[in-house]
Formats: sequence, structure tokens, C-alpha cells
Amino acid sequence: MVENQTQNAQQPASAAELPAAIDLKGVSKSFGPVQANKNINLTVKRNSIHGIVGENGAGKSTLMSILYGFYTADAGEIFVNGQKVSIKDSSHALELGVGMVHQHFMLVENFTVLENIILGAEGDHLLASSKAAAREELARLAKDYGLEVDPDAVIEDLSVGQEQRVEILKALYRGADVLILDEPTGVLTPTEADQLFRILEQLRDEGKTIILITHKLREIMAITDTVSVMRQGTMVGTVATEDTSPDKLAEMMVGRRVLLQVEKTAAQPGQKVLEVEGLSVTDEMGVPRVKNVSFDVHAGEIVGIAGVAGNGQSQLLEAISGMFEPLLGEVRINGKAIDFHGEGVADEVREMGLAHVPEDRHKMGLVTQFEEWENSVLGYEDSEKYGKGPMLSLSAARSEAEKRIEMFDIRPQNPRLKTANFSGGNQQKIVLAREMDRDLDILIVGQPTRGVDIGAIEFIHKQIIRLRDEGKAVLLVSVELDEIRALSDRVLVMFDGEIVTQLPPTASEKEFGLAMAGLDPAENE
Repeated sequence: MVENQTQNAQQPASAAELPAAIDLKGVSKSFGPVQANKNINLTVKRNSIHGIVGENGAGKSTLMSILYGFYTADAGEIFVNGQKVSIKDSSHALELGVGMVHQHFMLVENFTVLENIILGAEGDHLLASSKAAAREELARLAKDYGLEVDPDAVIEDLSVGQEQRVEILKALYRGADVLILDEPTGVLTPTEADQLFRILEQLRDEGKTIILITHKLREIMAITDTVSVMRQGTMVGTVATEDTSPDKLAEMMVGRRVLLQVEKTAAQPGQKVLEVEGLSVTDEMGVPRVKNVSFDVHAGEIVGIAGVAGNGQSQLLEAISGMFEPLLGEVRINGKAIDFHGEGVADEVREMGLAHVPEDRHKMGLVTQFEEWENSVLGYEDSEKYGKGPMLSLSAARSEAEKRIEMFDIRPQNPRLKTANFSGGNQQKIVLAREMDRDLDILIVGQPTRGVDIGAIEFIHKQIIRLRDEGKAVLLVSVELDEIRALSDRVLVMFDGEIVTQLPPTASEKEFGLAMAGLDPAENE
């Protein structure tokens, strides 16, 4: 009897019996007048994948930055494995077993994998004996968690998915038991994202705890055990993933019912509006970014360009819109070739009927210190809408801005407010309203919903479909494959500056993933 009692006492407690991996109680954080987190309570169970979702600005990243030591909370308590802690910085967080993999990787491009992993941990006990010991430990971690990467490979020679593995290995090498991943699939192909999910599941099964910040509800449903929803700096609720759905989560995020599926009828393509023939573009360093690209877009259709960011999509859109001269090739709008020589090309392209929503609204689409009405007329100051002659009619411009504010549901409804004071989603609406509310023949739009709340995404998608149904041509670039498939009538896939294939939007994720990685889907079935 005594022997049995001794054996029972020595048995390890299950994850359910142990304290939570992370417990946040009453955490609050303000930046000046803006309260980013308001009395947040969050419990993350051990050996689980816990998702955190919310609209842009809901406070997700701020909360995780507090947990990782980037910020200090104004109020509240943090418990790690049941112990109350005061996290001073990221090094202290790692000492407590909390690691973070950032959306934008923090790797030295010309260092090897091994050099990156030990960088900053040279005084760690793992390196006390020799660099060989570090290599041995790295091999063990890679084998245990399915994170095989050549330790002698140089970072700049790796794929994005492999770089992400290195970031995860860095955190594990430093002893992380809790891994925070911030939007981890934003730069991955679908195939790479699937590989990441398998790695996360293996990490969980081997005893690690994962906190996943993402705006992709499909990923939340596919990979998490539990999901917490934040809205306007507060914690709305936490539910078991198996007990919820994307529709329910979206409603919790926004506070109202949201239509997640894009509703559209079959396209009715008309005449060719945009023709691109043999277009080649180099960057300011002379590096080829677009290589002999040819395609066309018809009236009444949406042509999507899919691809992992950095494969030439940005340079393609900028060249077509007249922002700089291509090295070779021709672009025609309604049969008329764009003359890329001289100044004012972008203005001439607008006069030919092309409207452009740039990928980066802050760098190219807006002057954030201007008032809303000023951005509403930006680039179209000579339009007859705003008076005849050299003088701009302020009353006409402001009246037009008020009309667009109502039409595109821009909030706050104040054309005299500085654009910097609008949310990201409403800033995007300002750009869309300016470009869409005119007599255009073709709209080229890059990343239409980047950094945009889920409610605004629904609205923007409807406006793009509306233009198509009115007989306009639309060229769409997005790194969000779901968005490309939902909106497009046909999809071109770019890899390494080339159009490698055309796929119907109904093609499988696997087919898209292979094409986006530069492989032929037909040869890799």
C-alpha cells in the first residue's frame, strides 16, 4: 500500500492539473490618451495552441508585447507557470520561457543559420563547452520538432518558410516553452503555411504552448484549440475552437454580423481594356524585378495576380500606373500605348482612364498630415468637379469629399479631420473613394485590404465587385490567397518576376501553392 502511494506521488501531474502556462489578470496599457488594453484577463493552458483574433487596433499585439517585455503594463498582473512575474524586457521574458517569432523576421542575412541562432546567446550555458555543443543542441531541436534546416546555410539563400523555422529554432534554443507567433503566415505560400501548422502541432504535442496572433479565421479554425477575441482594447471572450465558427468569431470581433463570403455573379467580359506586352522592369539597383510579362484585362472582369510578396507584383503595378519607366515592353489602355518618356506620365495615365490604389497607402496613397478633403482630391486637382481655371474651389472639393464620406461609409464623417487621425481601414476607404468615384475604365489595386478591419474588408470587396459589374476592368494584387480566389474571375501567378501560369479561382490551394513556389502544378500532382 505504501509502495503504491509512493509511486502515485512520483507520477507527473497532467497539463490540466498544473498551473496555466500564462495567466494575465486586469492588464491595462495606455499610450497617451489612447487606451490600447483595458483590464484584460487571459488564461492560456499548457500544451495548447491558443489563438488571439481581433480587428486592426484591437490591442492584440500590444498585449503580447507586454508579455514579451517590449512594453510594461500600467496595471495588472502576469503569471507564468503559476508564478507572479514582472517582465523587464525580452531577455527576461526568454529567461522565464516566453519567446516570440515576429511577423518580420529578425535575422542577419549574410550570417549562417547557426550564427543567427547563437547570436546574442554567446554567454548562454549551451555554449560553455564549444560551438560544437551548440551545433549538437540545434540538431537535437531540429529533430525533436521537425525543424530541419542546414545549420551552415546562409540566411539569404533560404526560402521564407525556412527563415521562419530559423526564428522558431532561435526561440527554442533560448529555452522558450511558450511561443508567441505574430501573423506567421503573412509571407508564406499555402504549402509553407501547411508545413508551419504541422510544426506547431508537433511543438504542442511535445509539450510547448503556442499563442497565435492572426486575422485569418480559417487558420484559427484549422490549428487552434482555444481562441480569444479582442475588440477595442477589451477581451470579448474566450471559446473552445470546436464550439465556434468563422461567422461567430467575426461577429464577436466586429460587434455585428459580417458577410465573410464574397457574393458575385459570373463575369461578363467585354473588350480588352489593358494590354501588357513583354514588360520588363528593373529596380533602382538595376536588379530585374519583372521579366517579360504579358497579359490583358477585359472590361467587366477581375484579374487577380497571386504570389508571395516580393516576386515583382509591386513593380508591375507601379510601372503600369506610370510611376516609373519600364526597361522593355509596352502597356496599352483601350488600344493606346502609354508614352513612358518625359514627365507627368502618371497624370497622363489617369487621363487615359486608369485609376490606381497603391499597395502602401501611407507611402504612395495619402499625405497623412493633410485633411481628409485634401486627400480626397489628391492627384485630381484639375478636375472640372473642383472648378474651372487654375484656382481650386474649396467649397466644391469639400462638398465632393462629404459625398464620398457618406458613399464609402468613412468614419468619422469629418472632411476637416487630419487623415492621420482616421483608422487604417478608413484611410484605405479614403484612397478607394478617391480612385473609384470617377469616370474610370480600369482600376489597378494593390493589397486592397492590408491592415483593414474585417468589417471594412466586407465593404471594400463589395465595391470592387460593383465596379466589375458596372463594366469596368479590375487588376487586383494581393498576398491574401483567399482574397484573390474570392474576388478574381481568373488568376495569374507570379514567381520571381514572371507570370508562371494562369489558374481558375476554383483551383485547389495545393495547385496555387505549387505555382507560387515556382513549380508546375500539373507535374507535381
